[in-house]
Order: sequence, then C-alpha cells, then structure tokens
Amino acid sequence: MFNIVDYGALRDSGEPATSAIAAAIAAAGEAGGGTVYVPAGTFLTGAIQLQSNIELHLSPGAVMSFSTLPQDFPAVESRWEGVKREVHSPCIFGKDLVNISITGSGTINGNGNPWWEKHRNHPEQLEHPRPTLIGLSGCRRVTIKDVLLMNSPSWTVNPIGCSNVTIDNVSILNPADSPNTDGINPESCSGVHISNCHIDVGDDCIAIKAGTEDTMERIPCENITITNCTMVHGHGAVVLGSEMSGDIRNVTISNCVFKQTDRGIRMKSRRGRGGIIEDIRISNIVMEDVICPFTLNLYYFCGPRGKEKYVWDKNPYPVTAETPCFRRIHYANITARNVHAAAGFLYGLAEQHVSEITFTNVDISMAKNAVPGAPDMMTGLEPMKGRGFYLGYVRDVQFRQVTVENHEGPAFYIENGEEVELMNCRSKNTVKPEKLIERVTVEPVSS
Repeated sequence: MFNIVDYGALRDSGEPATSAIAAAIAAAGEAGGGTVYVPAGTFLTGAIQLQSNIELHLSPGAVMSFSTLPQDFPAVESRWEGVKREVHSPCIFGKDLVNISITGSGTINGNGNPWWEKHRNHPEQLEHPRPTLIGLSGCRRVTIKDVLLMNSPSWTVNPIGCSNVTIDNVSILNPADSPNTDGINPESCSGVHISNCHIDVGDDCIAIKAGTEDTMERIPCENITITNCTMVHGHGAVVLGSEMSGDIRNVTISNCVFKQTDRGIRMKSRRGRGGIIEDIRISNIVMEDVICPFTLNLYYFCGPRGKEKYVWDKNPYPVTAETPCFRRIHYANITARNVHAAAGFLYGLAEQHVSEITFTNVDISMAKNAVPGAPDMMTGLEPMKGRGFYLGYVRDVQFRQVTVENHEGPAFYIENGEEVELMNCRSKNTVKPEKLIERVTVEPVSS
C-alpha cells in the first residue's frame, strides 16, 4: 500500500498534494502495481494521471479536492463531443492503461463552480474544453466503485474507447443548474456495466455516445448494461446519441427509478450523423414528474449544424451512409406518473422511419396540472401539454397493454405511420373522455 501522506501530502492544509499523489502512483507503478491510499482528510490537488495495475483507494472521510486554476489541468489529447482535440486534462486521467480502479467511500470533489461561471459568462476565456472529473481513454479492465463524485467541471465519468468497465455503487452529485455536468458518458466503449448508482446532475444522467460525423474512427458503443440505479434532475435519465455515428447497439436498461428528469429514455440524432441505434431493451422502470418518458427523434437540432435545412426538412432525402437509423427498440413493464408534455414522442425521417419498436405493459399517467413543454428538440415542434403518444414516420410499432391516463387529445396520434398495431390498449380519462387513436397523413411543405 502506498499512502500519499508518506510521500509528502498534507491533509487539511491547503497545500497542493499533486506532487505527492503523483509520487505515490509512480512508486506503485515501479513496484508493478498496488493500492495508492488516500487517508481521511482533505487533500488539494491538480490533475493526476493513473498508471496500469493501480487502485486509487479513498478511505472514509477522505476528500480529493481539485484545484480551480486552469494551469493545474494542462492540455492533453482526448476527445470532446466526438472529435479528437486538445482538452484540459481530466481531474483523474488515464490513457491506454490496463487494470485500474478508483474505489472507497471517500469523496472526489471537482469544485466546478468557477468553471461553470466561466462557461456561462466568459467562454472566450476557456482555452480548451473544461476538465471532466474522471476521463479514461483506451483503457481495459476499469473499476469505479463506492466513491462519491461531486461538482464536476463538466462531464463526470467519461470512458472513451475503453473495454470491460464496471461502475458500481457510485453517487454523483452536481447541481441541477450546472452546465454540461453529465453523470456517466461512455463513448465508443465495449462491455460497460453500470449498477447501483445514484445520479443527480445538471445534464444527462447517463449518455451513451459513439462519435459524430467528424470523428475519424467510427467505433461502436456496445454491450452496455444499466441496472438498479436512481436518476434525478437530469435533462435525460438515459440518453443514446446524438453522437452515434459509430453505432450504438446491445444495450439493456432495467430496474431503475427516474425522478424529475426532463426526459426518461431518450434517443436522438439527425441527418448527416449516420450510424445505427439497434437492439435496445428497457424494462422495469418507474418514472415520476418527467416532461416526456420516451423520445426517439431523428430531427434533433442541437449542434453547430443543427439549423441547416437538411436537418429540419420533412421532405425525403436519399438514404446514404450518413442517414441515421433507429430500430429494434423494446420497452416493457414501465410506469410513468405526473407526465407533463406527452406520453411518448417517436419521430423518424421521411426517408428512414423509426422501426421495429414495441411497448409492452406500459402505464402512463399525465399530470393533472401539467406544464406545457417540448417533448424533444425539433424545429417547428410546438410545446405540448398532456398529450398521448405522438408518432411520426414510424413503421412496425406495436403497443401491447398500454394505458394512457388523463391525456388531452387522442391517446395515440399517428402521423405518416405504417404497420402500427395496438393490442389491449386503453385511454383512461374519467373527466373528459378522448378517443384512443387518430391517424393522419401529412404532406411535407415544399421550400
């Protein structure tokens, strides 16, 4: 065991322990590996870099408190929003490592507030993208377990191109208004297992990504399991995309609770991204006080090209390698209460319908005092209030034993849909009965 105090770290002193922590990691590395031990107390530090076969263990009462000075996070080559570039070093950084762990019941505090304020008010002062709290690139056999992660300057846990990643019993706490402070964002990873976590953040709780059209290497994010987690206040509880150019596939999400997240399960992309989201299974979920529980949106407009005509145009375009595709997505045994905008929003492209979707044993209750809101981000989409499922450009969609309660308008509104089947579904409105289903064909406006 390599105790950082033995290498000169001073607890509760305000003196940076960066060099002492680096020395302890180096000593462990020279010994072929071992545990770098952080005892009880608060230790101020700048960016630290892990080595292979190292366990960074924080004892109860230990706090790694990260500096707020940009110079303490020198530029490293990594990836930000799908594109390789220089970024401020993550607070805890590892590249091309094997067998690394961050464990213990201590706290890792990113002290993100100065970074958030600079992002909001003086973005020109940021030479590089803000640090992530834990950023790992090209690593294998990674474990993050039991720690409390808080106040991340930007994304909290961001493995990129990693394999065999386990994140278990981790709490992530970032203020609800903190910008871009996603919880766990695996990018182009294989074999990621997220379990027993509590995530309360200012952006997406979990976002699964696979690069953009500007990413040189198209590497999938695949074989992901998410189970037994609680998620609060994020823009989305579990989000797939919009960075999906390398494909996202083989994902299971089960036994989770979402509360006051804007969206529940959200999948988003747009023309030009390419890639496929497929073979996704979501089951045994409870949601409370969300804007929209389910969104599949191929007209997502955020990003530098989001306002271009090809992104929002409802006319069909030729299908190419840059046409995104959502297919084989299955939802089962889900309850959502106090839903505000819509029970679900599924909208494919005119040339590439969202397809092979099933909802089984799903119970949605709209909020009695619903607040109008956009179910997702799409040009021309008006705010909704208490609507049922809103479907556009979909094919082969099945609803089995689905109930929508207290909705306004039809429980299922289907615009330009094909092969949509309802079995044992019902509208449950006691005050103002509404029809179960409405089908319409809408011709796109030429422009």
